[in-house]
Amino acid sequence: MSPFMAEFIGTFLLILLGEGVVANVLLKDTKGNNSGLMVIATAWGLAVFVGVIVAGPISGAHLNPAVTIGLAIAGKFAWASVLPYIIAQFAGAFFGAVTVWVFYYDHFQRTTESGSILAVFSTGPAIKNYGLNLLSEIIATFVLIFTIFYISGAQITPSKTPIGLGSVGAIPVALLVWVIGLALGGTTGYAINPARDLAPRLAHFILPIKNKGNSDWAYSWVPVVGPVIGAALAAMLYLVFNPA
Repeated sequence: MSPFMAEFIGTFLLILLGEGVVANVLLKDTKGNNSGLMVIATAWGLAVFVGVIVAGPISGAHLNPAVTIGLAIAGKFAWASVLPYIIAQFAGAFFGAVTVWVFYYDHFQRTTESGSILAVFSTGPAIKNYGLNLLSEIIATFVLIFTIFYISGAQITPSKTPIGLGSVGAIPVALLVWVIGLALGGTTGYAINPARDLAPRLAHFILPIKNKGNSDWAYSWVPVVGPVIGAALAAMLYLVFNPA
């Protein structure tokens, strides 16, 4: 398996499981309906674990353009590989979202609340305030990337034991995403990953989903720009504390 394919499959699994839990909680007549934020945040953390297990040995399991860009800024990942990784991540996220729609098709058909349908695919603010929403995504992503640097020693590269992320080594990243969701997810739904939001939002726009409403493109830049800024700040601060 190539690093490109590993990023594609890893991100596909991340979105399939992460957006799958949102569908289970929000869509009508599911077994997990209304089970709450704890269920969603826990499953997203475990979804990261699954994606890392699969992709880690081959690509380093970035699964997130913010991770890829942050590592490149820190000089720990080749800029020539950034675009291929991001393309793979966006493609994996798109097909993961489409698969969630197929999996929960009957429940999408029964759900009449357009906001709940959109929330399966993409994030949205609890209170729309673009400045503070952007700041929320910057801070949450900063915590993600800055902490990953110290979990990994900033060596997320393809190898048999990338950044120590074997089946046990993936646990710290899963716990990190879990706590970010519980602590910092209340304002915007903690996208912290441009591919996780923008590609599934595109799937929402394209798919023939009953009662889906609009895709809220006016907000779509926040979960893209915020994570990129947060990743850049995390990388620069890491370099201040750990100069080359």
